[in-house]
Amino acid sequence: MPIPIIGELFAKGFSAVPHGWTILKSLPWLVLVYLLKIYFGGARNTSERNMHSKVVVMTGGTSGIGAAVAKELATRGAQLVLLTQHPLSDPFLVDYIMDLRTATNNELITAEHVDLSSLHSIRVFATKWVDNAPPRRLDMIILCANTMTPSGGNATATEDGLEDTWGLNYVANFHLLSILSPALRAQPPDRDVRIIFGTCASYMGGNIPGSPSSTSKADTSKSKPKAKAKQTPDSSEAFTPSSAYANSKFALMTFASAFQKHLDAYKRPDKQPMNARVVMVDPGWTRTPGMRRYMTLGSLWGLMMYLVMWPLWWLLLKSSEQGAQTFLYAAMEAEFGRGVGGRFLKEVREVKVMRKDIEDEVVQKKLWEATEKTVQALEKEGAIRRAKEKKEEKKPTETSKEGPNVGPRVQDVTNETEKKSTATPSSSTRRTRKA
Repeated sequence: MPIPIIGELFAKGFSAVPHGWTILKSLPWLVLVYLLKIYFGGARNTSERNMHSKVVVMTGGTSGIGAAVAKELATRGAQLVLLTQHPLSDPFLVDYIMDLRTATNNELITAEHVDLSSLHSIRVFATKWVDNAPPRRLDMIILCANTMTPSGGNATATEDGLEDTWGLNYVANFHLLSILSPALRAQPPDRDVRIIFGTCASYMGGNIPGSPSSTSKADTSKSKPKAKAKQTPDSSEAFTPSSAYANSKFALMTFASAFQKHLDAYKRPDKQPMNARVVMVDPGWTRTPGMRRYMTLGSLWGLMMYLVMWPLWWLLLKSSEQGAQTFLYAAMEAEFGRGVGGRFLKEVREVKVMRKDIEDEVVQKKLWEATEKTVQALEKEGAIRRAKEKKEEKKPTETSKEGPNVGPRVQDVTNETEKKSTATPSSSTRRTRKA
């Protein structure tokens, strides 16, 4: 069949092929689109590593880049512990875990309820992990959870009153790793332990102008019911989503560099060198749910425009699988299991950090101490609030049934009512039971 067609093509030219000239003219453009797609798709991870028996704790592992990373690591045999805000009985989470187990042929995938917007929730999980004796195995922590307020949006707040972007992107990770630090340092010296931070190029425009515990002047008209958004990186500036996001990523990278120094300063009882290493990863612009929310401005009109321009976004933005490649490189490349930590990766290769103040020990110390004070103050406030709520739930009500909780005043009123009543004995008995 192909030979007669080729012969006809040589004998009569492209005019003999239906739509031949149209196809020929379109071919260069198709090739161009293909090459652009390869270019914008970024580099691919070529490192191979057997992940069997490796215990990996992940945030953000149920959607976007985190889901792609989780699937690839599970396919290679890693034991995953996904930290998720969903209740463990949530049908979505149950189906997601079961589907992931089936797709990867890996039953060692579990989830823990950890709401990153709640410092108390983080402490409950991390403390339970650290208090285990003997110390639980922990080979890797991957921090993929991320949030960004759409452009033009108002500031919202976490359960503890932190501005969402600052609280979720930075403070939650600080709090989690601060508590899990003993578990990381307790790992045997022959174990390759990695802490992988997800960051973004926007860190270059970020700064830490004031204490992260300062009071916000941001508009909180759309805040969550219990949120007050009173904690932001800087109270002297009006809230803008882009600056808040850049500040959170700058602070996260500063903390990541400081955390590596914190680990290196630990003197192991066995006199062996520290085997835990920090790696920072910039996955690039990716078509994640968070990116879609940001680009659509969180509105239906924005979503409609996003769908209309879908071919452009498909060409320019990476898929979740493409965005996961640098994370996988950080998790699998043997080079990052030895030598110095605190490396920064982008497009599956090591690059230099553009902001030198990220590695400044004075900046790191100031940020660490300020964040630590903020967390301590907020945890204390949260403990007091929960104690009050628990106390209010136990308060007796006037409508309580007769028993140990019925006060003397209610009993006296009931007795007086019974004496003055002209009702039948049976009615009196019913009222007594009701009281």
